[in-house]
Amino acid sequence: MKSHPILGIALGLLALAGPARAAEAEDAGRAERWTELQHAVFGERALADGAGVIALEAPSRAMDAAIVPVAVTLTGAEHVKAVYLLIDGNPSPLAATVHFGPAADPRALRTRVRVEQYTLMHAVAETEDGRLFATERFVKAAGGCSAPASKDQQAAAARIGQIKLKRDPASPAAEGQPATAQLLISHPNNNGMQMDQVTRNYIPARYIQNVTVDFGGERVFAMDADISLSEDPAITFGFVPHNAGPMTVAVRDSKGSLFQQSFDFAAGRS
Repeated sequence: MKSHPILGIALGLLALAGPARAAEAEDAGRAERWTELQHAVFGERALADGAGVIALEAPSRAMDAAIVPVAVTLTGAEHVKAVYLLIDGNPSPLAATVHFGPAADPRALRTRVRVEQYTLMHAVAETEDGRLFATERFVKAAGGCSAPASKDQQAAAARIGQIKLKRDPASPAAEGQPATAQLLISHPNNNGMQMDQVTRNYIPARYIQNVTVDFGGERVFAMDADISLSEDPAITFGFVPHNAGPMTVAVRDSKGSLFQQSFDFAAGRS
């Protein structure tokens, strides 16, 4: 029996319409999720389009969902006092809030995060006068929050809290001149969702909650973090030294442990 050509076309259109409707539903769900997050984090404050103020870079498809590089760049002349990074689809969406101090060069900030599912990621800039500007990026990654730790837990515990600071040799820390550095923190950043591959038990949560960096007695930045930061967090940031003195880093985790270290950038011993 021959199939009717009109019926074949109709069935083909229906087959195409199914995925299209599913995609529309997913987009609508993500938009609704972002609306909910805006209210949860910023209340009734308005968020303006961040074009010309803030840009967010992240891979459209991550190679490793547990270590997704992100970069926030301030592109305009607005005086920004804080940046919020939100991963909409993560169990705890507000990944980090960074408050800039008088010794900050806030134009560029980089770190690594975990991504649990295909999601929108948002970066929001807050200006000195309280205005908010948002930008977004869609990232295809899954399972990053529950991915097994890459290092042995005993070894990770033995070196927990070790801090390294690397100065960009192309930007020496001269007084009054913008410079760049990378902060490396040894910490498993366990979020309670990961399973120990030996015992098959879930690893208790222990993650970095706060990082502060000061230079010469002036605040560079303070970061409030949550479970979305990757294992062994790396933070690249800009600063402008105004006073002589060391760069001091303090890291506090969810168990109340405090790790501190100072680095003498002026003497080149970072």
